[in-house]
Amino acid sequence: MHTSGAATRRCVVWFGQPDRAEQDALALAGWPVRVADAGSDGVGIRNGDIVVALADLRVDDRGVHEAMERMVAEHPGVPWIALVSPETPAREPTVKRVLRDCIDFFTSPIDTERLQQALARLSGSGRLRGGGPADIAGMVGESRVMHQLRATIRKYAPVDLPVLITGETGTGKEVAASALHRLSARAERPFVPINCGALPPNLVQSELFGHERGAFTGANARRVGHIESASGGTVFLDEIGDLPLDAQTSLLRFLQEGTFERLGSSQPIRADVRVLAATHVDLEKAVAEGRFREDLYYRLNVLRLPMPPLRERGGDVELLAQFFLEQFRQQHRTGQPVSFSASARRAMRAFAWPGNVRELLNRVQRAAVVAEGPLIDTADLDLPAQPAERSVAAGLGEARILAERDAILACLRETRFNISECARRLRISRVTVYRLCKKHRLALDELR
Repeated sequence: MHTSGAATRRCVVWFGQPDRAEQDALALAGWPVRVADAGSDGVGIRNGDIVVALADLRVDDRGVHEAMERMVAEHPGVPWIALVSPETPAREPTVKRVLRDCIDFFTSPIDTERLQQALARLSGSGRLRGGGPADIAGMVGESRVMHQLRATIRKYAPVDLPVLITGETGTGKEVAASALHRLSARAERPFVPINCGALPPNLVQSELFGHERGAFTGANARRVGHIESASGGTVFLDEIGDLPLDAQTSLLRFLQEGTFERLGSSQPIRADVRVLAATHVDLEKAVAEGRFREDLYYRLNVLRLPMPPLRERGGDVELLAQFFLEQFRQQHRTGQPVSFSASARRAMRAFAWPGNVRELLNRVQRAAVVAEGPLIDTADLDLPAQPAERSVAAGLGEARILAERDAILACLRETRFNISECARRLRISRVTVYRLCKKHRLALDELR
């Protein structure tokens, strides 16, 4: 094995052949590269070293695969990242294992800035030897607003006061509430999320505070409400703006006095519960319109936590997309796809994401199912192509695009719209046939 630069306690062990620009960029970011090639007897990791293994899979090199195998066997705790291409080999058992266990993936030429972000993320998550304190689970992102959000959550968590979490739908308000609970002194007690908008209006009081037997028709037994069941822990009231006015009055009394009454009882019950609330509506406007109690608003708005929309989080969209893809691969034990193409990354950065993180999650999961190769493309995500992609298509000429359309249409007609037979004749998959039909706006039902 040979090294680049002086020995260090923090490094990237690169299995393959990085070029000088890649080594220099990482060295400038404080991550010198040690190159482990086919002749490596070991990687020279010392106790206390902070190490990330990088599998350069752009070239199918059996010797490098053997060096990776030794690394996996001798240092099972070292995290892996992979540099892949559409031709990445995945037949070797060692390569399959590395691809399955990687925490991030990159395409060629390597984006050193994003790699540095991934390494920094690892350092802060406790995944690296010598790493810092654990990050907040689920709060993925390296943008400035996310660093501020995590700092605010850590500041609010130990303070036993109500928190009002605001933000658009899909920004992760329940994730933030759960983090506040986990970082508080109540972490060992229940965390009870309640979607106020989903509660039947005639049962809101019973759901929140419980009822006694015979309190109303159908109340055949005593029922403990959500707030009582969370005693000692945290209640998260999602979509608090949808709470009916009578339930708002009862909740205000509980926040003021720490007691409540079950329906059908006049006996006050004390519950030690921290209340977190969330809303995507303008509560100030709701107060002005008489739809929300002003005194309850001020009781809930002691500490305020605004959640940033995804469109304001810059490169976080790529980090989140890779995070969601890795979750999907682990849950469904699938080897491919492993990352996103350059065009897909451009499309994700340019998209407005009206549904925020929830929409990104849904698109990534769908793309992971329909993608055919190791990289998810723009079409797999069902996102609009960006100008750079459209200019390339224009350069190919209208004639080529029309020829592709004519070819798929002619084959469909010759096979009497038998998708399987058409795919066999064109030597493509059925999914690609459907994708080409969608691309060229060929309505199969109408054509048939």
